[in-house]
Amino acid sequence: MPDVPKNVAASASAISVPLSRRSRADEERELVRLAQSGTESAFEELVRRHQNRVFGLVNSILRRREDVEDVAQQVFLKAFVSIKRFDLRAAFSTWLYKITVNECWDYLRKKKVRPLTYESDMSEEQVSRLDGIVSADRPPERADQRAEVKETLEWMLEKLPEQDRELLVLKEIEGFSVQELSEILDLNVNTVKVRLFRARAKLMDVYHRRVGPGGPSR
Repeated sequence: MPDVPKNVAASASAISVPLSRRSRADEERELVRLAQSGTESAFEELVRRHQNRVFGLVNSILRRREDVEDVAQQVFLKAFVSIKRFDLRAAFSTWLYKITVNECWDYLRKKKVRPLTYESDMSEEQVSRLDGIVSADRPPERADQRAEVKETLEWMLEKLPEQDRELLVLKEIEGFSVQELSEILDLNVNTVKVRLFRARAKLMDVYHRRVGPGGPSR
């Protein structure tokens, strides 16, 4: 098996690759062609463009910081080894994120551990996306109110089945489109929409049970 370029997932500097002035999609397609022909600097540039999203996606599924870097490196290694088989008609980013999700779930199955959900590091934007599903109230203004909403949402996600939690994290927190989810999860678009609808309904049900007449319970 060929070695992945050293520090391929840690390079922060742009790699100089001769590209004409074209759209980012065309540039990325050309980078893939160069990488397929053995140009390591082209693959390193692809990694530079996508490493933050890959690390974030791994972190969002595993929630175990000590494992994130190892799994992310494995993602890039698998992409490096497999890139010659990549179909240029598809989007490289979707292909890479599909590898990422699969690597995460393979890791969890091997370790036989349940993935953790977001703890204290959800951004306000991410909290807002999830809160928008269950609450039509005006967004909380005070810091203590925002912290309470975040804590509630974290608790609610923990109560969902793994499949529903994964779908909501990918859609509402990581921001993948329905079409991207369809390709990443190997589901047709309608199935993704139905599962999202059901996952959101379950989240709302958890929310109503938590804030119901009996008061919050953990």
